[in-house]
Amino acid sequence: MEPEKSAGPASAIRVRGDLDPGLSRWMWLVKWLLAIPHYIVLFFLHIAYLVVTIVAFFAILITGKYPRTLFDFNVGVMRWGWRVTFYALSVLGTDRYPPFSLRSSAQYPADLEIDYPPTLHRGLVLVKWWLLAIPHYLIVGAMVSGGVALGMSGDDRGGASLPLLSILLIVALIALLFTARYPQGVYDLVMGVNRWIIRVQAYASLMRDEYPPFRLDQGAREGD
Repeated sequence: MEPEKSAGPASAIRVRGDLDPGLSRWMWLVKWLLAIPHYIVLFFLHIAYLVVTIVAFFAILITGKYPRTLFDFNVGVMRWGWRVTFYALSVLGTDRYPPFSLRSSAQYPADLEIDYPPTLHRGLVLVKWWLLAIPHYLIVGAMVSGGVALGMSGDDRGGASLPLLSILLIVALIALLFTARYPQGVYDLVMGVNRWIIRVQAYASLMRDEYPPFRLDQGAREGD
């Protein structure tokens, strides 16, 4: 059927982030600090993630398959990182402390699922993580490290810039501070940016062959 063409990547990679309706006005000031134990664990997990991805690269090149145990581990690392991101970094959508776990949990507001591919293209593994993903790297880079120019100076030294994602979070936090509400439209867009980033990461980490879509699937869940 027609939907398969556009919905393939979205259905294979499902990023959930349910906004907590009772967010504290001020807790976002300290959540990044409370998450330090997670940063430490994730530092070592991402070293393992890199090693596993390298091993998977050669496994796919030789056999056309991503070893299932290695795949589940790397999805677990991405899931853990997404929960910490959702709690303390680029979403700030819940005050519930993330679990120290690689496993999926329907009880936590943020979760991530990636369908295991029975086979992967041996040739694509050589180019998709760098050459084919370049357009996405440029767009994602603009959203998270590029920026909107601020200031009135005519020369480069007199102005400053903020990434799109940072601007959205500043708007959200100001609204949260004064109204105790995270604006739904801003939240949906923040989720769309994070969902785009995760899809590109999964593709570049050799987990799927479907090319990530150039679109912002906004909302807590795909299809919202």
